Amino acid sequence: MKRQRRARLAAITIAAAAVTAAILVVPAQASTQGAQATVFASGLNNPRGLEWGPDGNLYVAEGGTGGSTFTSATQCTQVKPPIGPYAGGFTADILRFAPDGTRSTVVGGLPSDQSAPPRNFQSGVADVAFMGNTMYALTAGAGCSHGHANVDNAILRVNGNGTTTQIANLSSFIKANPVAQPDEDDFEPDGTWYSMAAYRGALYAVEPNHGEVDRVDPATGSVSRLVDVSATYGHIVPTAITVDYLFGGFLLGNLGTFPVVPGSEQLMHVTVGGGISTLRTGFTTILGLDTDIWGNLYVLESLTAPGPPGAAQLGTGKVVRINLLGQASTLATGLSFPTGMTIGPDGFLYVSNLGFGGPGAGQILRIPTGRVLG
Repeated sequence: MKRQRRARLAAITIAAAAVTAAILVVPAQASTQGAQATVFASGLNNPRGLEWGPDGNLYVAEGGTGGSTFTSATQCTQVKPPIGPYAGGFTADILRFAPDGTRSTVVGGLPSDQSAPPRNFQSGVADVAFMGNTMYALTAGAGCSHGHANVDNAILRVNGNGTTTQIANLSSFIKANPVAQPDEDDFEPDGTWYSMAAYRGALYAVEPNHGEVDRVDPATGSVSRLVDVSATYGHIVPTAITVDYLFGGFLLGNLGTFPVVPGSEQLMHVTVGGGISTLRTGFTTILGLDTDIWGNLYVLESLTAPGPPGAAQLGTGKVVRINLLGQASTLATGLSFPTGMTIGPDGFLYVSNLGFGGPGAGQILRIPTGRVLG
């Protein structure tokens, strides 16, 4: 039973080549309330987290396409089959899109990994965040257990010349500081880092596989655990984080375990002191959270049909909006394996669609919210 409910983020990847083929022919539009989402960008390699920069451009983290380099059990603990062994490469990028959609590469050749066939799941750069004019990147596709003998998962500072500087080694931290309730049957020694938020001079990174939120001081590189989610909730796979500007601290959502049980996941609140509590239940596979200037919360649900990840989940992703009164409404439906979301300066939602798929299948969708700025 435990294996049937493997919680790894990697399982979202659409478990067989036939499903990957199906993804490539998904319609480019998703239905919304009385409107159509439009494709802002296409041809991406597993897009994940995205963020508007202070310069007015959209920055997108790509998972990349993996690689062909393996490590061995004599070098480090490997990820168990059928997910492992991983193959590593340097195919992940951070992309920049101008408001008119013009694309450029900010940093290329960052670490990426690929799980064992037939899943062929890729991870690379998981998310980006800004502190002032400085961008930071969260990596998930590195580490010895992911086919990279000499590069660890980390938070990187992105320099103006297109290089990066490691400010915190996350692989080392989680190996030295185990959580209370790791899932031994589904364990990633280097973690499967997923999202990151900047708040009050620090960066906060979420690791789903171990179940934790960690604080990083960008000035010193020191890492500390804000909250061990597993200690309170067990193996619920926390994924998405955003700052709670109304009450302070953070809002945190979880993916949950597979097969998907609609309505079984939750929205949590995390204080700056590490307290955690459930705010609202009834969600499904949360992979993105963001708020707008009117206090509306947007929740990105990646898979909402019951059952395992696969072809039947195509087009089941959606965005739910919750207003200040706590009233929930469905803003957008018809998304396929969306993996990240942010509010643009124009009041539109920007969503990484087909974020788990074949090379070049990824999209950024622009979804109207009815609250246009400008």
